[in-house]
Amino acid sequence: MSRPPLPPFDAETAAQKARLAEDAWNSRDPARVALAYTEDSQWRNRAEFFSGRAAIVAFLTRKWQREFDYRLIKEVWAYTDNRIAVRFAYEWHDDSGHWFRSHGNEQWEFDAAGLMRRREASINDVLIAEVDRKFHWPLGRRPDDDPGLSEHGL
Repeated sequence: MSRPPLPPFDAETAAQKARLAEDAWNSRDPARVALAYTEDSQWRNRAEFFSGRAAIVAFLTRKWQREFDYRLIKEVWAYTDNRIAVRFAYEWHDDSGHWFRSHGNEQWEFDAAGLMRRREASINDVLIAEVDRKFHWPLGRRPDDDPGLSEHGL
């Protein structure tokens, strides 16, 4: 199975890879997201460490059962050969209606087929007022004309 764009990455293909990841995560479909990773992909997400697609699906299922109205933007920070670093922010609310903006950085490493074999994420959650939300597009893929992180001042 191949998952273009493939390494080695340049500015254009790194940005494409980040947008494809953003689109998949905004689908909030754990099985769809997991297909971008190798069968034995290694993850660090905050303080959780796990590996494999089944664990990815389980993690994302738990995540989206508590993070409602999730909207994410990713932006390439750096790239080289088979690695990409992105920064991101996403907005969501909990079951009591409290809104959060989660800011983070991810480091990605890909195999030759373009599947992510390693993902390391550091994330901080900030409580925000609903009026301070910046991400208002309909649930799902962020429209192409919607501002990115830098344009949002984040």
